[in-house]
Amino acid sequence: MLTDLNIWDGTTIVDADAIAIEQGTITAIGSSTELLPAGRAAAKQRRSYAGATAIPGLIDAHVHMVLNPDDRQPPAATDMPDTAAMAERAASMVRAGITTARDLGGGAWLEIALRDRINTGELEGPRLLCAGQPITCPGGHCHFWNGEAADADAAAAVIRRQVEQRADWIKVMATGGRMTRGSNPLQPQFDLAMMRAIVATARAAGRPVAAHCHGTAGISIAAQAGVNSIEHCSWVGEAGWAADYQTAIADTIADNGVWVSPTVNSGWQRILDGGGARLSRIRHALKAMLAIDIPFMASTDAGIPGVYHHQLPHALEVFAAITESSAERTLRSATSQAAVGLGISSQTGCLKPGLAADLLVVDGDPLVDLSALMRPVEVWARGRPLLSEH
Repeated sequence: MLTDLNIWDGTTIVDADAIAIEQGTITAIGSSTELLPAGRAAAKQRRSYAGATAIPGLIDAHVHMVLNPDDRQPPAATDMPDTAAMAERAASMVRAGITTARDLGGGAWLEIALRDRINTGELEGPRLLCAGQPITCPGGHCHFWNGEAADADAAAAVIRRQVEQRADWIKVMATGGRMTRGSNPLQPQFDLAMMRAIVATARAAGRPVAAHCHGTAGISIAAQAGVNSIEHCSWVGEAGWAADYQTAIADTIADNGVWVSPTVNSGWQRILDGGGARLSRIRHALKAMLAIDIPFMASTDAGIPGVYHHQLPHALEVFAAITESSAERTLRSATSQAAVGLGISSQTGCLKPGLAADLLVVDGDPLVDLSALMRPVEVWARGRPLLSEH
């Protein structure tokens, strides 16, 4: 029994101070005087967090467990990631309060093996949803992860491989990216017919689709094809990042119920500090999408150079400042809203009876000051406390 808490359940402040947990699941939320049985045995089960705030465990909707943020060069197809380092990254994430993450790319399904070891309790780490090898054009962005496809039949073969390896999502590189030499972030990698075929094949296999999109043309193709989520959604045009926001395309994203995973990481602090035209363009694009109720999932692209896997709490503070969003709206994007976007709201994302006991207990009130997220008192992941023997 967790007591003496302030509780925000992922959607609202709850008039309660206690959370009951049994076998990894939240069983009740209410008054400690009502929920806590009398007696010495019950007192031993009580964990008091006087004055702290409990919120749902955080969700990072875009990470790469196989990537080392200290590496400045993209991996080669023959490079094998360090599995021990992957386990360390997973532990650092969950101890920072990130209890769920979606992994959107690797070449040898090692992130899926990591997911399975976490699920059995062998390793500490967040609940992982994995996409495996991303579909890309020959020589395209992240081709070193072995997902190249020149036509719809080849793309279907890539999808079949991921399904056989028990991937949860399918990832497609709708545009080029900055991490791959010779790849152009501005240009689409597939036309609309090909993208529609990829989405249809994935859906037939019961898999949602995430599309990496930087350039506006690729964003338009992905939105028209009805992918589940657009990653980055950078609106890159000839004049640079966020220079080509187009209202009609944003309307298509909204109308088709496509989620945006903007991969705003803590490194974007430099954009805030720099100010000027770049910040104005990025702020305009993000705020314009939020204004028409395009749903956002918090994400960082952890693993790319300089973006560490445990830094989502700081990234949320940066996202709120760039978008001039409230703390509560920002927190929803990393908890209840993200769980809906990832299709796991029946498991996690809120503090409700029947859901997994994924909780972040922090010193302070994150609804007033998001920096409280960087002061964790305790993390509970699927009912297991991780930071102390409190």
